[in-house]
Amino acid sequence: MAYEHIKLKVENGLATLTLCREPLNVLNIAMMKEMNQALDSLVGQPLKALLINAEGKAFSAGVDVGEHLGDQVHEMIEVFHGIFRRMDALGVVTVASVQGAALGGGCEVAAFCDLVVASEKAKLGQPEIMVGVFPPIAALTFPRQIGYKKALELIVTGDTIGAAEAKQLGLVNQVVPPEELQAATDKLVGKLLAMSGLVLKLTKKAFVGGLQDDSDQGLAVIEKVYLDELMKTRDAEEGLKAFLEKRKPVWKEE
Repeated sequence: MAYEHIKLKVENGLATLTLCREPLNVLNIAMMKEMNQALDSLVGQPLKALLINAEGKAFSAGVDVGEHLGDQVHEMIEVFHGIFRRMDALGVVTVASVQGAALGGGCEVAAFCDLVVASEKAKLGQPEIMVGVFPPIAALTFPRQIGYKKALELIVTGDTIGAAEAKQLGLVNQVVPPEELQAATDKLVGKLLAMSGLVLKLTKKAFVGGLQDDSDQGLAVIEKVYLDELMKTRDAEEGLKAFLEKRKPVWKEE
């Protein structure tokens, strides 16, 4: 199937999904629908791993802010979260190769992957709070990956961190010079492809099950707060509109 905003390649047990909506790979609804279609096409295939990478200078600058407004936000959240539900359902080990900025929804895509290889030039962050919203997937996964205090700090401050700090926190597995990113990614993926795909899948299933963590139930709670409470506030609308209008938001606390 031909896609406009992504590429999908399946070879030797590896599915590679490449973000290619340059310059910043901003995730709009059309692009995210393509990602979901690509992930759906992988169901039932004998995969050992899924690699998500990107073309251009940024991994992804996040979800299109304009599509957070009005009734469109419900479709945006459904389509965006569909990516992660599909990744979970595949059950294979997932790897992100991050060459540049991974911000907002782009950071969530990268951090949601089981393993992350990043360039020294990569930056990660969740700046959503600055435009009056919060990152639902990061709210679900960050506390489980890096602990409550630092996770909350990153989300409520909107701070962006470098690849080295992300590795120290546990969001990233490896950090390499930019010119070595492809080789490091290939080496890691090669290790996975040398294993039994069935054993890899069962190992991940046991690993996740051992955490005794119902992520879908947790995400349902987060979605309800986001759509039924947050997106009905005047401050969420003000923050998003201020970003689009390139001005500072004026918070109304309502």
